[in-house]
Amino acid sequence: MSKAIKYSDNPDPQSPDRREILVGGATLATVALAGGTNLALAAGPDMSRGANNFYKSSDVNTQDVRFNNTYGMEVVGTLFTPNRMGSGKKYSALVVGHPYGAVRQQAANLYATRMAEQGFVTLSFDQSFWGQSAGSPRGAVLPDVYTENFSAAVDFLGTRDFVARENIGVIGVCASGGFSLAAAKVDPRIKAVATVSMYDMGEYFRTGIKNERSVVTRRKDLEIAAANRYKEFETGRPIHGPGQNDPVFLEAAESNDYYRTERGMVASNDRRTTPATYAKFLNFYPFVGIESISPRPILFVVGEIAPSRGYTENAYQLAAKPKELVVIKGANRIDLYDRTEIIPWAKLTSFFNQHLGGAK
Repeated sequence: MSKAIKYSDNPDPQSPDRREILVGGATLATVALAGGTNLALAAGPDMSRGANNFYKSSDVNTQDVRFNNTYGMEVVGTLFTPNRMGSGKKYSALVVGHPYGAVRQQAANLYATRMAEQGFVTLSFDQSFWGQSAGSPRGAVLPDVYTENFSAAVDFLGTRDFVARENIGVIGVCASGGFSLAAAKVDPRIKAVATVSMYDMGEYFRTGIKNERSVVTRRKDLEIAAANRYKEFETGRPIHGPGQNDPVFLEAAESNDYYRTERGMVASNDRRTTPATYAKFLNFYPFVGIESISPRPILFVVGEIAPSRGYTENAYQLAAKPKELVVIKGANRIDLYDRTEIIPWAKLTSFFNQHLGGAK
């Protein structure tokens, strides 16, 4: 069972616990820099608290599906349906988004499977430029397309004869939390949103997790991106920079324990992006206008000791009611990707049952 702290009032993002967490995150990055990128591989994965990223269920049917987004790009996903579906009934449905730089087999399929066990039709998908979905160059950053793909997934679900199209919600894990909120702002068909370990990728590239990214740093990043554009134009080949698991990233140690071991590794995904397109994140503001999602509800789930917890707290403060924040005691960001004993399945189920309803 997960242990959660439920906030009815706005939490204090500058609490002593918050400051201590950020210092801990910086220490992890320092260790990773000293030990190299194989740090987690050498230690072995932490499989505690029910870590089960590749969970399968005999109560759920799966089918790989393909559909186009509004820009004509093919999106590849997996449709999960409960075995006990009745003929002629229509079911509430959920779109589940994976973390940035991941593929649907990393966190998203686990959430989709577990929620399908609870009677929802669920759909995970690979973001454009990642996994099996279309898009070139691979690993490109384009937040507008990432956001669009949630609406494209709603298109697909809402045209299934076994889905109640008025009862479709979204679960966004990590960066997909931000993308799903951005989608909900402009797509009223998304009736309820739950974010888990949410990352605001725009704010991360603008200021970092604890304001460690200065104006000078941002300018240098933009200069590198601009220089890379010239090189890419002249050679016709993309330049791939440091991956999301490399030690330059603040949360590299905990990230590597998941992405670089059998705990969550997908061999075909090296998580390398194109720095020439990083600049696109600087123009991404998923929380601006978040209050317009109301009266549709938002559930925010975050780990107590996640260095990136502040993103969730900021979004919670800005969102209009109905909203709810659940903090999982002792959990970091990636703990909520796959540790089945602490992910609040009961809360997710009750939230979507309340706001979407069951089969009709």
